[in-house]
Amino acid sequence: MFFHCLPSFDQRNIKMSTDSDVVLDEKITLETKEPKMHKVIFLNDSTTPMDFVIDILIKIFKHTEETARTLMLKIHDEGSGIVGVYTFEIAEQKATETVNTARQHGFGLQVKVESV
Repeated sequence: MFFHCLPSFDQRNIKMSTDSDVVLDEKITLETKEPKMHKVIFLNDSTTPMDFVIDILIKIFKHTEETARTLMLKIHDEGSGIVGVYTFEIAEQKATETVNTARQHGFGLQVKVESV
């Protein structure tokens, strides 16, 4: 391991002397904002098996088997359903992973990502 040591000093003892000393009396405020959330929506289709949708909901979206089955039935009955709400990057990643997995298995499952 390499350690780089800098000489220590006390900032209170540093004084700048110039012809025109400038004293700054600013307060810095830190503002943090919550990231915008996005919902991942599954769209119903006639080719993707219900068991495959349940499996995706469990493996990619970390739902329990019970909630996955409930969501799958809602998607089937209503034509679409929100399967999760995440920050944009995570929502996009889960949507992409879902579509790629569906295509690898020959299914046309469609997924949308929408801002909340």
